[in-house]
Amino acid sequence: MSSAANFEWPGMFQNAAWTLVNWRGLEMLNVARFNQELRELRTPKDCGAFFAHAIAPYGFDTFACGEVDFVHSERSAFHVIGWPEAWKQFYIKSGLMQRDPLVDELRRRSQPYSWSELRADRRLCKMGSDALNRAARAGWTEGLAVPLPQAGGRIGIVSLAGHRDCADPSERSALTLMALCLHSYVRTLVCEHGFAVPPGGLTEREIASTRLVALGRSDTEIARELGIAASTAHEFVEKAKHRLRVRSRAELASVATAIGIVHP
Repeated sequence: MSSAANFEWPGMFQNAAWTLVNWRGLEMLNVARFNQELRELRTPKDCGAFFAHAIAPYGFDTFACGEVDFVHSERSAFHVIGWPEAWKQFYIKSGLMQRDPLVDELRRRSQPYSWSELRADRRLCKMGSDALNRAARAGWTEGLAVPLPQAGGRIGIVSLAGHRDCADPSERSALTLMALCLHSYVRTLVCEHGFAVPPGGLTEREIASTRLVALGRSDTEIARELGIAASTAHEFVEKAKHRLRVRSRAELASVATAIGIVHP
């Protein structure tokens, strides 16, 4: 990958400066270093900034990392997003988050896939084509989606967008492994630092109450820890149950662990 040779990381990323070349041995060494440096960071935001710098030499300048639940779509969430704010707001408010045809491809694809591959697939629906066209108008002509199957039927995804096709096998392997590193680590941080887009649209108080339910706390104990009335704590718990489509506190605790509100 000669165009990225001697690339120097600015600011906080200088310790992770690498020479990115199209040679599998060094590519994997870069991934190992990336993972080591990544795990020294302590917030999803810092991890996202680090990942954005890591994928830039490959021609990608933005990304999203999260999980999709095809059984209960309201439990889908984003852990960290590198999108410009305008695109993030459009994606959420337009409802595209719940019916994104690109994400829907996860139902039948288990390997990383590019936007070029989607365009060449005649099964891509009109909505999918429209989404790609809108992304192109925003400056992103190419992308790579990395599926990451999780327990309980959930599917993690790291979706990259940029301006360069990633057809080289070693580059795609490196991006896939870095995406896996990002997802697996950031998932452990959201329970403390919060989601970029929380599951079910949960508020911070509802997430805090749900976390305490998963830890076995009663409404009275939740109220004491959060400094609120017991009736308010109960209301937060009931709203969380409704948003996540669960019927009991036990089920709420189970789902909270599954979606990352509580780290096992």
